[in-house]
Amino acid sequence: MADTPKAPAREGSLDAPFRHPIAWQDDAYYDLAAVEKEMERQFDVCHTCRRCFNLCDSFPRLFDLIDESKTGELDSVDKADYAKVDEACTLCDMCFLTKCPYVPPHEFDIDIPHLILRYRAAKHRAGERDFVRDQLGQTDRNGKMAKPVAKIANWATARKNTPLRKLLEAIAQIDAEVELPKYHSKTATDLLPTPIAPDPAGPAFGQRKVALYATCFVDYNTPDTAVAAARVLAKQGVEAKLVYPECCGMPQLEAGNLSDVAGRAKRVAAAFAPYIEQGYEVAALTASCGLMMKFEWPLLLPEDESVRKLSAATRDICEYVVDLSKSVGLAPGLAPVEGGVTVHHACHARAQNMGARSADMLRLIPDTKVEVIERCSGHGGTFGVMKDTYPLALKVGKPAAKQVAQKGSAELCSDCPLACKHIGQMLTAETGPNLTPRQSHPIEILARAYGVL
Repeated sequence: MADTPKAPAREGSLDAPFRHPIAWQDDAYYDLAAVEKEMERQFDVCHTCRRCFNLCDSFPRLFDLIDESKTGELDSVDKADYAKVDEACTLCDMCFLTKCPYVPPHEFDIDIPHLILRYRAAKHRAGERDFVRDQLGQTDRNGKMAKPVAKIANWATARKNTPLRKLLEAIAQIDAEVELPKYHSKTATDLLPTPIAPDPAGPAFGQRKVALYATCFVDYNTPDTAVAAARVLAKQGVEAKLVYPECCGMPQLEAGNLSDVAGRAKRVAAAFAPYIEQGYEVAALTASCGLMMKFEWPLLLPEDESVRKLSAATRDICEYVVDLSKSVGLAPGLAPVEGGVTVHHACHARAQNMGARSADMLRLIPDTKVEVIERCSGHGGTFGVMKDTYPLALKVGKPAAKQVAQKGSAELCSDCPLACKHIGQMLTAETGPNLTPRQSHPIEILARAYGVL
């Protein structure tokens, strides 16, 4: 009896994509020669397709390396040059989720972001590390150190403080032209030591309670985001408690330090476990952290039950509010936002496969124009501040900034606070501060529309 012929592979992402667990505890995962061999295999598929040429600078770099090589094929590209492709990758996941027709379950099994992650992990284990980037990634330590001297720290790192910024650039290679995040003497944890009493008139009163994961950036750099979220939820009758055990480890993931990330995942999951057992849902206040909790941590620790439960319980804050609106409705009292809002749909929000929930949330505000742009801001963590990559961050983010300028809205927001800041700085450089829209997190705009922030 003849064998049943194998069905041809289908192109075009007709099946739901999935990702393989990250084998970071296997020594073979860090074999650089094996990693480069796999990079050659996947890069060759990219070379024959080239659909991702306009997503970021990684793919143009790869294609230029191939086109300018001796044979015009990948076999004559020096594997040392793969580092140039790696340098331009911000692990945004957009190639995997929006462009590539060859992701799993396709037999080509293409996942460039997690391939770059493996490459970085192999180099990290081999001792190839960037001291300054590693220090910038210690967000909890840095935030705690800056808190008691926040005014001095902000003065010293202000862009207009040219002498000190030039000195910082010379010592740490942080570009002197980058607007750096500000610190606060009172963190979100300080401002919300206890939950705000939920409004008994709120539609969700007695029905919903949520633990807000503050995230390192919100806790130390934008505490108003946490206050806005807590006040908006209290108005809905939701019991909201701020919880912040430690940073999710996104900076360490980007650096390839996967054992560090796994340790954070276990500790944070353990901290949230009692709340989940008590019926609390979890809401993350920044997109990157939500992505880590929902998707990256379970791939690192697929057998960890606490991580699995946390992943299942976690929502983005905007996703959570939209769900409230659909399940129980929202409290009345929203006032229109004069001049409208442009929402930058951040890559790490798009990567959560939840739709443009920040825009959906803001469209609940009556008589308010809400525009959406879906172009990469170009920031990407330390990628957007270091002297060697900041020009590339500007190059990648310029189309997004141009689209924001064309919308002409009074407000600009993003699920990613660093993306919002980066786009805002580019707009100011082009149009001046008087024409630059106000920048904030979407939940802050909703809070102001309610008059609670």
